[in-house]
Amino acid sequence: MTALRATARLQFHKDFTIDQAVGLVPYFRRLGISHLYASPLLKARPGSTHGYDIVDHNQINPELGGEPALHRLVAALRQAGMGLILDIVPNHMGVGGSDNEWWLDVLEWGRTSPYAEFFDIDWEPLDPALHGRLLAPFLGTSYGDALAGGDLRLCFDPEDGRFFVSAYGVHRFPVAPRDYPRILPGPATAAFAETAGGRGTIRRRVAAAREGLRALEHRGAIEAALAGFDPETEAGRDRLHRLLERQHYRLAWWRAASDEINWRRFFDINSLAGVRVELPAVFEATHATVLRLYAEGLIDGVRIDHVDGLADPRGYCRKLRRRLQTAAEARPAALDDTPAVLWVEKILAPHERLATDWLTDGTTGYDFMAEVAAVLHDPAGEAPLTDLWARLSGRPAEFEVEVETARRQIFREALSSEWFATANALLRVARRDLRTRDITQTGIRWSLAELLTHFHAYRIYAGPAGISEPDRRVMDWAMAHARRGVRAADRHVLELIGAWLTGEGARALPPGAARAELARAMVRFQQLSAPVAAKSVEDTAFYRYGRLLSRNEVGSDPAQFAMTPAAFHATCRDRRQGFPRALLATATHDHKRGEDTRARLSVLSELPEEWAAAVERWMRLNAPLRREIEGGPAPSPGDELMLYQTLVGAWPPGLSPEDAQGVAAFGERVGAWQEKALREAKLRTGWAAPDAEYEQVCRDFLGGVLDPARPTRVVFEVAEFAARIAPAGIVNALAQTLIRLTAPGVPDLYQGTEFWDFSLVDPDNRRPVDFAAREAALAAGGEPAALLADWQDGRVKQAMIARALAFRARHGGLFAHGTYLPLRFEGRLAEHAIGFARTHEGRAFVMIATRLAAKLTGIERLSVESGAWEATVAVLPRLLSGRSAHDVLRDPAERMQSMGAGCRLPLRDVLTNFPVALLEVR
Repeated sequence: MTALRATARLQFHKDFTIDQAVGLVPYFRRLGISHLYASPLLKARPGSTHGYDIVDHNQINPELGGEPALHRLVAALRQAGMGLILDIVPNHMGVGGSDNEWWLDVLEWGRTSPYAEFFDIDWEPLDPALHGRLLAPFLGTSYGDALAGGDLRLCFDPEDGRFFVSAYGVHRFPVAPRDYPRILPGPATAAFAETAGGRGTIRRRVAAAREGLRALEHRGAIEAALAGFDPETEAGRDRLHRLLERQHYRLAWWRAASDEINWRRFFDINSLAGVRVELPAVFEATHATVLRLYAEGLIDGVRIDHVDGLADPRGYCRKLRRRLQTAAEARPAALDDTPAVLWVEKILAPHERLATDWLTDGTTGYDFMAEVAAVLHDPAGEAPLTDLWARLSGRPAEFEVEVETARRQIFREALSSEWFATANALLRVARRDLRTRDITQTGIRWSLAELLTHFHAYRIYAGPAGISEPDRRVMDWAMAHARRGVRAADRHVLELIGAWLTGEGARALPPGAARAELARAMVRFQQLSAPVAAKSVEDTAFYRYGRLLSRNEVGSDPAQFAMTPAAFHATCRDRRQGFPRALLATATHDHKRGEDTRARLSVLSELPEEWAAAVERWMRLNAPLRREIEGGPAPSPGDELMLYQTLVGAWPPGLSPEDAQGVAAFGERVGAWQEKALREAKLRTGWAAPDAEYEQVCRDFLGGVLDPARPTRVVFEVAEFAARIAPAGIVNALAQTLIRLTAPGVPDLYQGTEFWDFSLVDPDNRRPVDFAAREAALAAGGEPAALLADWQDGRVKQAMIARALAFRARHGGLFAHGTYLPLRFEGRLAEHAIGFARTHEGRAFVMIATRLAAKLTGIERLSVESGAWEATVAVLPRLLSGRSAHDVLRDPAERMQSMGAGCRLPLRDVLTNFPVALLEVR
């Protein structure tokens, strides 16, 4: 099997199955991919478009073709010398509905269910009404209205002999067996009368009794009994209500979850319940199939989704690594002994580094995506674009201000139940010690709020044994800022919480239960800070702050406008040293904007004055489209400015404003983005309480902007501006692609992005891919430079990828182990290039890319005129002196005879006909 060289991420769902991927294996092999990188394949909720709502960890999703289809895919991959890496989801499962057997068992048996500890449920919350019960917030209206409206009905399943309450015909809520006699008194249910427990012989007796209940002779009696619970009658509603009040769950409106839920969710999504994978039994139950697939040689590694949601990410990753190593002993002999791939999906703060002692191969590439984008931004554009945004939008100039406001909103609204639960966990700790038992819940809650507001990382990883130095710096920063915001009377509470959350306060607690409570509270806090960060930053502040949307990307910090080449090279050296197999991504299923949309928008950092003139003019011309409604103008100035960036950044190549059908299709895509952006911002509308009027006015505004019949003809100006910056954007796109293919790490290709990726946030970035067109283009071949004239069709990008990956395949050791040597540039245009060399055992290559190209002479033709480079040169490492080189992106007949006198390579020799170069040194 081929060594790990490059991956291609595929999103599987019912409309793109495993068998459909089988037919694409030859294409990906020719493109140069070594491993397919699959979205989750275990059984998910029916109709799932992403696979992260797994309901059964022990089977391959039947909607995707099941395990037989997986065997067919792997057989095709092995025949092509390729492998498969699987996305797994240890943090949560899909709940609600009627398809998660573990969850249904918990609903039926409560705390006595063998799965009661699988889910992260607080069975003893402060609310006494929920003691021994879990909140089930799956109703579309209040409980009373759902009951009165007939949305809740008692049913009987003749297939398994169970009574259950159906909500909307979608959700299934089993009735506790002890209550069957209340529904159907008499001999048929007599055996259920003594089933208060849920284990061992009791469950076996219940199973036998259910078999009897399924007999046809009972059908008439069951139907008559069910009629007595008919919600259409007052008596039936009353009986149904009294029956529901006895269950191990309390049905509730979905809105109640944010305040009262007593089990951990994935962020604020009620249909995804947290799983306690830190427990050995849960780990075994959720990983048995994955480990078997690895042992049988069906997969070659895993990508761990949302690792920061786990109670102990370090312990989990180390355990999984050990189990994979053990499973490797059973793998087919035909496979090599390369260690399993183990990637973690993790957002790293700018100051944060992934710990090497987790024993992973690195992250899934959000950090690289942020870095390679930042180095292609012009720092000179930061001040004028900041001023433009603040002046026209009326929003804060600094991103951190938006984040602080969003954090306070998120934990008070979307995650208030998790905030309260964490405060309650700390309160339990306080009450274990006579010296702290007088601390109030309110004091803890508001001290915790200030700490979360200023927490500038997803989480720390402290435990009873203490805290690492990097995590201490995170806590020190947050504590220093929290001290300024907390009430004077609560400062001692804040200090105590800070000591507890770092583990240092454990020594002052009585041993035993108090320290156990503290350990749970520390985990609670760490599992809260991560979703607070995700929801407040990525899913709120990103949609409020629009200085330059190319920096508002998953893994990026919009406060960091640009990165110097020197800083970028430092990150590459660090990655080579610590995580040489880390994934390098520039597009994902979660990105806010496609990689080429961002590449085009980054050009605005070079042309801030032109952009300011354009948007100020468009705002004047479109003033008649705005409306004054309750709450202010619609759209707001900030929403309007972000819309213009979106239109310019994502404008499809070659689309004419006079193409009514094409513009309408583009408008639908932008409209879907607009609705999501407005709701995620949570300013004038939101998911929980949409403002239909505001959203409709914004839709109408978008329609007016794109209307070619308007006398102002703004749509023509938008298209012209997009065309103006498109060439420089394509140069950026080719540069970031080639850097990804050659920098230390493993390049990842998100499905379809071998052609241009001008997508927007999901679901736009998960649209069907025209693989037939891509296969035909690859078969036709062509030199990238020759395809540049027709750049709009995307073939030039694919051709460059194919040649770079073919070179990578020929020189695996050079890419896996090669040194990383940044290039220095001299001359008037030195800042307009970036490059590095890599060497290994006498082999070497040099990568050079054009940077900040918007004002370079000839860039409108996607090349820089030879004379424009003047005397600008790349200063090469001395070990390359006197050697010859060939640009592998060009046809073999075109060769360079020398690397240049004195290791100085004129850029006019390599970047004149194509904006990037990959030089094989011989």
